[in-house]
Parts: sequence; structure tokens; C-alpha cells
Amino acid sequence: MNNFEIINQTEEQVKELEEVEKVVEFALKKLKITNSIFNIIITDEETIQKLNREYRNKDSVTDVISFALEDDDTFIKTDVRVLGDIYICLKKARDQAILYKHSFLREISFLSIHGLLHLLGYDHIKKEDEKIMFALQEMILNEYGIKK
Repeated sequence: MNNFEIINQTEEQVKELEEVEKVVEFALKKLKITNSIFNIIITDEETIQKLNREYRNKDSVTDVISFALEDDDTFIKTDVRVLGDIYICLKKARDQAILYKHSFLREISFLSIHGLLHLLGYDHIKKEDEKIMFALQEMILNEYGIKK
């Protein structure tokens, strides 16, 4: 059984988070991930910029940052996978939904799945890895019923 929590650190009510939880559950089932623990944290621009600056040496606001605990060889393998944390900037997600001309639900779902895939070891630094990761994101969202 997977155990994840979506934590809204902002003062804004985000009704879409109930649906995002269902999208993430769908993705976990589709990816055959069981016995995992992780968090999705909805935060503000100041917090995500601070995280981006401290951990990635990029002093800018970003949309999503994942802190994957399995990236490090020192993690202890157990029956339960403690995957890490995903931080999503609420304002950036709202702005990108407008920019990309799709719903806020699609954008915040996309960022959640994107972050989850990073926790699972997917990356998009190399072009071939990007194709795999982005195709998987789109497949999950499309099969769930969240289209562009």
C-alpha cells in the first residue's frame, strides 16, 4: 500500500488537490508502485525559490522540485520505499496553466506526476531520457482523462 500526503502550505484553498490525489493514485497503480511513502507539498514562490537556491544553486522561482531519497547510494533498502518530497509552486502552476492554455487541474496534475517520476529515478537531462519521461507523463494523464 502506498502512503502519500498532499500538504498545502499556502493560505489559498485548492479544490483541485482532491482530484490530484486520485491522479497520483492512478499513476502509482499504472507504474506498479507499491509500499511507497512520499509527500507532495504545495508552496509559495518564496519557499520554492529558497529551495532552488539552496539545493540547485539556481536563484529563481521554479514550478516543481523533487527531493528523491533513492538517488543516493546511502539509502537503506526496506520493504517500504521512502521516495522523498515533491514541492510545487502554486502560483507558478496557475501561471503556467494560463500560459499553456489548459486547466489548472491539468497543470498541477502534470507537475505532481513529473515530480513523482523524478522520485522514481526518471530524468530528462538527456534527450532520449526526456522522450521516455515525457511520454510516460502524457500517457498517465491521458489515460486518467486529463487531456491538453
